[in-house]
Amino acid sequence: MANNHDFARVRALFFDLDGTLIDSKLDLALAVNAALAAMGRATLDTDRIGSFIGDGAPALIRKTLAASSGAVPPEEEVARALEFFLGHYRAHMLDNTVLYPGVRECLDELAASSAALGLAVLTNKPVRISREILAGLGVVHHFRFVYGGNSLERKKPDPMGVDALLKDFGIGPREAMMVGDSEIDVQTARNAGILVCGVTYGLGSHRLRDHPPDLLLDSLAALPGILNGR
Repeated sequence: MANNHDFARVRALFFDLDGTLIDSKLDLALAVNAALAAMGRATLDTDRIGSFIGDGAPALIRKTLAASSGAVPPEEEVARALEFFLGHYRAHMLDNTVLYPGVRECLDELAASSAALGLAVLTNKPVRISREILAGLGVVHHFRFVYGGNSLERKKPDPMGVDALLKDFGIGPREAMMVGDSEIDVQTARNAGILVCGVTYGLGSHRLRDHPPDLLLDSLAALPGILNGR
């Protein structure tokens, strides 16, 4: 387990998006159900869809089609449903989506700190949509880099995204921390050899019991103080 000395060395934070910075479950569920209905499939409840979020849009559609029909969907059907989902979601991605409590305060305090930490987003969500949501919620300017699930050849939990960001910031693994809500983020950090902070409120937080992070917070508003030794 990491200690305060380890946290004091952090020079960059790599944030997950869905379930960590933004509460997007309802808009994602509505877009998924619109796609399922368009494919003639039964719709699913919001919490069931929420349990499938985290591995990127193609995986989300593949899993929800399988759950709706009870069978593995053919790839042609996945492709058509994915196209419908992305179009619908892009048009409605900010209808209900908000920042989680404490997120704006965290980002503002980090920006005002003399420590000047580098901030990035590393998500499995498509990068264009990720940038547009962050811009719509008024926080995109806080992040020097935004990497989505289609930015690189491999998604989280593969360490490729972290490795790219370490190079972007010119730092070593012991100087970075992943911040996320699920075991995917913990596994990503472990695979890359960096620290990881988990949050208790996100979509995959219940799975962190089996994948404990170095730090676990109820609100990101507490993170700047911890990194500054308070």
